Amino acid sequence: MLDDIALFVEVVNRGSLAAGAKQVKLPAATVTRRIQRLEAQLGVKLMHRSARKLVLTHDGEVYFQTYAELVQQFNQAQQVLSQENQQLAGKVKVLAPVNISHGILRAMWVSFTNEYPDIQLDLELSNHQMDLIESQADLAIRIGKQPDSSFYQRRLGELETVLIATPAYLKAHGEPSHPSELVEHNLIGISMRKKWVLHNHVNSQNFTLYPQCRAQINDPVFVKYFVLDSQGIALVPLTEVKNELDNGEAVRILPDWKGEVRDIFLIWPGGKLLSKRAQCLRDYIFDYMNKSL
Repeated sequence: MLDDIALFVEVVNRGSLAAGAKQVKLPAATVTRRIQRLEAQLGVKLMHRSARKLVLTHDGEVYFQTYAELVQQFNQAQQVLSQENQQLAGKVKVLAPVNISHGILRAMWVSFTNEYPDIQLDLELSNHQMDLIESQADLAIRIGKQPDSSFYQRRLGELETVLIATPAYLKAHGEPSHPSELVEHNLIGISMRKKWVLHNHVNSQNFTLYPQCRAQINDPVFVKYFVLDSQGIALVPLTEVKNELDNGEAVRILPDWKGEVRDIFLIWPGGKLLSKRAQCLRDYIFDYMNKSL
């Protein structure tokens, strides 16, 4: 009905059905049908009309005076929003996990704001999955399978998990030769991962362990700190410990065995047109992840 009201106001402003139809790029017959539908819904006749001329009834005059300014304000607001959405300026809100934002994504967030200083990045970090619609976010980065088909989604890469310890810990406690020997060691766990599902990529064997951990933390980065203090063995995302493995602070144990591989997705609301600035960040994330993973 709101669209029909706006159409009625446009026809009156243009002075005829033909001119109104031309302005909104609709056939004159369609415009006539929609005006008739509006009249039927209101239960009054709004105008006497022909293709080239119209005369408002008394009810039509009252209706036009009531809604003409509101329709104009709506059109102006829509135009302003459309212009803003086409600019690389303004706020973009993103939801993302804490751990990878501190890890593999840290340089990306910093470089994006440097490269696009007019875009205000509203980055909300949480290890709990926040509602994309309720939080009014433009984009969200999620780890793991995304079942909600109402969102657009694109796979960014994957997170491998590996077993690590320090050379000092292994010197003191020995190095396991099979996952079954992990029960004899001090284990540091991530609280949301109650079991370690390990896969041998050489012989395709699987092994599942329900670890009895000396410490459990809900942040993979903090798990790493316990390991680096030589307090035990942990199953952690490879991206979080790459630097420590490269410089020798930590070493991989049971290198033929890996933990679960989890996909990383970028999602955004289906049926919602992304602003130019949100599209810019979306594409920036795609490019960065293609180079990083």
